[in-house]
Amino acid sequence: MAFSMLQLFLLGALGPRLVDELGISPVVLGLTTTIGFGTAALLSPAGGRIVDRVGPRRSLVALLLVSAAALALIGAAPGAGLLLGAVALGGVPQALANPATNKAILAAVPPARRGAVTGMKQSGVQLGAFAAGLPLAALASGLGWRGAVWVAAGAAFLTGLWAWRTLPLDPPVSSGGPRTSLVPRGTVAWLAVFSLFLGCGIASVNTYLALFGARQLGLGPTAAAALVAVLGVTGIAGRVGWSKAARPGLAEWLPGWLACGALGAAVLLAAAVAVGPLVWLGAVAVGVFAVSGNAVTMVLVMQRAAPGRAGQDSALTAAGFFAGFAVGPPLFGLLASDDRYGTGWLLVAAEFAVAGAVAFVWAVRDRRDRAVSSA
Repeated sequence: MAFSMLQLFLLGALGPRLVDELGISPVVLGLTTTIGFGTAALLSPAGGRIVDRVGPRRSLVALLLVSAAALALIGAAPGAGLLLGAVALGGVPQALANPATNKAILAAVPPARRGAVTGMKQSGVQLGAFAAGLPLAALASGLGWRGAVWVAAGAAFLTGLWAWRTLPLDPPVSSGGPRTSLVPRGTVAWLAVFSLFLGCGIASVNTYLALFGARQLGLGPTAAAALVAVLGVTGIAGRVGWSKAARPGLAEWLPGWLACGALGAAVLLAAAVAVGPLVWLGAVAVGVFAVSGNAVTMVLVMQRAAPGRAGQDSALTAAGFFAGFAVGPPLFGLLASDDRYGTGWLLVAAEFAVAGAVAFVWAVRDRRDRAVSSA
């Protein structure tokens, strides 16, 4: 999970260096996220079906090797063209990550422990944020940003070899069985829409938080990247804690409440334009609330998935999240180009507010439907 989205966090943490050394604009920086996650959103429905057929081991090895290739190409990019192409390739592991890891958990973990284990594996994404924001950003100070990205590529490649040698063998490749819909329905549809708006806000924070710290608040490149590391550490704690709490009966309400907390975090970031130190509190709150929302949705998917559908349902929910990642940063980038970061953070607050409204409407409908069905 850490390697599946490491490129996103590296581009955000190293954003000030990329903008200066490659001569790209903040809008182009936002386009990297759009292209990567747009690709992931398009591929996710097919990716879920592939994982259901070939198994999690093959899928996880492919994820790691493609991540290594994408990171290596990012490190070699002479300008915006190859950079955007490499980021598009990085959409492939993003599309495989949630269905492959969720299938592995369903196969190997007892039901009573799945919530906690899901939170732990979802926190791997935030481990990637921490790695990008602290050790890799510090490495970039000595080796340059390209050297730091190539180190990440080598780590992904070695992890892929380790996975091939150590993970349990998959069952024989399935020829398919009945075809399933690629359009989300029912609970999955609601969670996908919630994830769309949640992803819009989170992606904007991931992509522009370091640039905001450097350009608006006067932080140095390493200190600005440390904001992403803070986001990563608090996201790990939030995802593990909230996923453990996501038991049936409570899990349905958590996405809405987490979105409310995320709204407050975005307001703190907007206030940091006037009171700079609030940016650190805002980064902590984004990690604890906004980032945790995606982990809770994956717990809900696994609680509700029909037999044989976990990969597909995970992928369809993730497709909504990735679509949000594709849409959010370009909108924010238009405001960042004019240094209108305060307005940008209020836009993020609005996106989190819509996500919360969707989550609460679904929770109410779900409670009513389950009461009717049990009557």
